[in-house]
Amino acid sequence: MKELLPGQFKNIHLFVLDPYDLVLSKLSRNIERDREDVKHLSRTLHLDPNVLRARYDAELKPCLIGPPERHDATLEFWLEAYFGKS
Repeated sequence: MKELLPGQFKNIHLFVLDPYDLVLSKLSRNIERDREDVKHLSRTLHLDPNVLRARYDAELKPCLIGPPERHDATLEFWLEAYFGKS
């Protein structure tokens, strides 16, 4: 998570998800709305597909519920379709 406006307020600290965390949070559901969000984030923020893959392998894959092949296939689809990685 990243802090918005650090030090701007005395008693308020606002945090937002890192863009890679946001993309990975959409992996399990993978409905049309999620795919559009991933497409938009990948193109507007120029996310690095290697960072996304590394974060998935290190942080998310060990904790996933359900068949890992499904999540692996979704990630591969996203990498090819939205990040231009083949």
